[in-house]
Amino acid sequence: MSRLLVCASAVVALFFPVSLLSADDWPQWMGPTRDDVWHESGILKEFPKNGPKILWRAPIHGGYSGPAVAKGKVYVTDFMAEGDKSNDPGKKSDLKGKERILCFDENDGKLLWKYEYPCEYKISYPAGPRTTPALNDGKVYSLGAEGNLVCLDAATGTLVWEKDLKKEYNIQAPHWGFSGHPLVEGDKLFALVGGEGSVAVAFDKNTGKEIWRALSASEPGYAPPTLIEAGGTKQLLQWSSEAINSLDPNTGKVYWSVPLKPDYGMSIMAPRKQGNYLFASGIGDQSLLLELDAKEPNAKELWRGTNKMAIYCVNSTPVVDGETMYGVDRMGQLRGVTLATGKRLWETLKPTTGSRPANSGTAFLTKNGDQYFIFSETGDLIIAKLSPEGYEEVSRAHVVDQTNEAFGREVVWSHPAYAGKKAFIRNDKEIVAVSLAE
Repeated sequence: MSRLLVCASAVVALFFPVSLLSADDWPQWMGPTRDDVWHESGILKEFPKNGPKILWRAPIHGGYSGPAVAKGKVYVTDFMAEGDKSNDPGKKSDLKGKERILCFDENDGKLLWKYEYPCEYKISYPAGPRTTPALNDGKVYSLGAEGNLVCLDAATGTLVWEKDLKKEYNIQAPHWGFSGHPLVEGDKLFALVGGEGSVAVAFDKNTGKEIWRALSASEPGYAPPTLIEAGGTKQLLQWSSEAINSLDPNTGKVYWSVPLKPDYGMSIMAPRKQGNYLFASGIGDQSLLLELDAKEPNAKELWRGTNKMAIYCVNSTPVVDGETMYGVDRMGQLRGVTLATGKRLWETLKPTTGSRPANSGTAFLTKNGDQYFIFSETGDLIIAKLSPEGYEEVSRAHVVDQTNEAFGREVVWSHPAYAGKKAFIRNDKEIVAVSLAE
């Protein structure tokens, strides 16, 4: 079984200070509450005949990281590499270059500032950073593929603090790089790090000082920290390569832990909470539904999947809509699944690879009202209706080219941002603003 690229996925129910952001902002990966729901109204229901209007394009370099949008600015990271960036799932690269955090004007794409630092990549799939910047309280937080954790002034790009996680925690980068999107809540920044006793770490968001560290595992995995509330308690979830763990976000104390071991240490998606259910899955037919205790921080197992149940996620995190979950399986099948039972209702390759299964076929789903925007690895933006009955494609437009490669096919693997009635989409050459206003 081949090793795959990791592009980590999603966090549920982030408790973001509403006063710091406008309703139109997309300040982090998967949106304001990291549930991939876009709440703006006045959004078109079908693309014009010639496709949606491209408002601006700006040149950038390589990366899998998605953009973030806040207070009229767009933030994205990239890697200016020197050498061969070809992909080999089983082999690490050896590349020198610069990682950068870039800030653009949301309205015209003008580059407002950039922050860069030298960086040597020794990871597989070396196009660039994986994690989306997180905006909070006038600061932007970025985690690079080799573990450079940086806090900048969001308005000017001035350095506030920085940490070299590999050096500080005496670790190496995971095979596919640091991929857990940083999570900011209250006065803390939560990060997936690695090492003995430090798989999960909380930092002071203003100074970078460590507040606590917790958990050990043979590999840290790639799943982002996830904040939920259940049993009357806020819980920080960290899925390592070996188990889903619930922690006290204030102290790092472990509330509960349930084994879930995907192949190759590839815990990627963020566990998805709906009511008292919690779902997670990965390759190797590893899926799990837990029931969260209503009175205290605890969980019990309801079912584990087989190869005829559920969804086995790789590059994207599924969306839960009522009693149904929609997500992309390892071979590219977009599936509708009944969450409570894991029963598969339907599947289609149309919004991912097109006509045939392909390893790590990818699409990113975002709900807007009664429709979904789906960004495909083909560089197409799709408007679709998803229901327990099936997939209905309404409209499709090609917005960026596939500038990367995976398993012999051309792909673009990056989650868009949606803000100000626009989509912001990047590949390894440019970032594009697309008008989605009615």
